[in-house]
Amino acid sequence: MSGVDTRHDPRDSLFLLASLRFAEDDAEHRVKVRNLSAGGMMAEGEVRVERGARLSVHLRNVGWVDGTVAWVQDRRFGIAFSEEIDARLVRAPVGAPDTGTPRFTKPASILPGQPIDVSRLRKL
Repeated sequence: MSGVDTRHDPRDSLFLLASLRFAEDDAEHRVKVRNLSAGGMMAEGEVRVERGARLSVHLRNVGWVDGTVAWVQDRRFGIAFSEEIDARLVRAPVGAPDTGTPRFTKPASILPGQPIDVSRLRKL
């Protein structure tokens, strides 16, 4: 995707941390993810990058994603992913249990027309 203009893809503005490593180096660097789309992201950090550098970034719930630095401005830089990702996964909480029906839509334990056991009621 590095040759494709992805600036018009819908992006999520967010703030989370990610790990980054260059193709020729195994050292990991922490960066802040400022916005994210299926085709790329904007990152910010103290790491020194150059336009065209090949790298991988570790995004939560997605894993390592290969990409290329598309632009650099001060401490911020853009990364064009080699393959599109599902950006919604990155926004989802880590390890959130899938409980199915939300609690507020589950039936009440006290049904209309049924006798109420007052000893089971909580006192406020």
